[in-house]
Amino acid sequence: MGIGPWAGRKYFLDKMTLGGLVKAYFTHYTILAYLLVTGVGAWLAVIWSDSALATILAAAAVIPIYPPVEYLLHRYVLHGKYLYKSPLTAKLWKRIHYDHHQDPNDLGVLFGALHTTMPVILVIALPLGWLIGGPGGAAAAMASACLVTAVYEFFHSIHHLPFQPRWAWLRQLKKQHLAHHFHSELGNYGITSSICDRIFGTHYPQPKEMARSETVRNLGYTKGEAARYPWVAALSPDLPKAPRRSGGQFAAE
Repeated sequence: MGIGPWAGRKYFLDKMTLGGLVKAYFTHYTILAYLLVTGVGAWLAVIWSDSALATILAAAAVIPIYPPVEYLLHRYVLHGKYLYKSPLTAKLWKRIHYDHHQDPNDLGVLFGALHTTMPVILVIALPLGWLIGGPGGAAAAMASACLVTAVYEFFHSIHHLPFQPRWAWLRQLKKQHLAHHFHSELGNYGITSSICDRIFGTHYPQPKEMARSETVRNLGYTKGEAARYPWVAALSPDLPKAPRRSGGQFAAE
């Protein structure tokens, strides 16, 4: 969707500065939507709240569950093969992850599409918040989840920007994510945290600790798979294409 500075143009992270990313980030419709829902949710939380403590707890409860949700969706849905095997979901899979691995620097396909992210946010946040604090808690959890998702999108963008973060923990996350894109997609699924990768045995802090994957770009959608399940290929007439290396500091050692 082209709105404002996004109208009629595309942004590529390997050609952007941090300032350029901030401008593009805060003018993208998905980020604006998350921030709008955050504001509306916070307002509803205030007027519907029966207990300030319960409302705060509902908002806070979203934060620790985000990394495992992020990990599970990334590993088992975005990297799963079942979505491209159906003509009903092939276009969805192409948009939400295949295109990102084809060109990790294209900011337009890095941001999740609202029709895929918002249902997940609402299904998780609303019941959790309601159980903790009723209507006010549900609104607070929804606001918190949208804000955390917006932060997640910025983290993800930073990972692909030719920019070295000041904080060592963020530099390490960035290196691990670039290895996920350019060395092996079979690990380092966490974007904002490596905790779940460590727990489930998919963490590799150095590329040399994991064999290089031949499907790092196509996520297993090979020529043989395309012959059997042609719907993604039909939507991708320009394939194969080589992604530009992202982040400037990725090293294979």
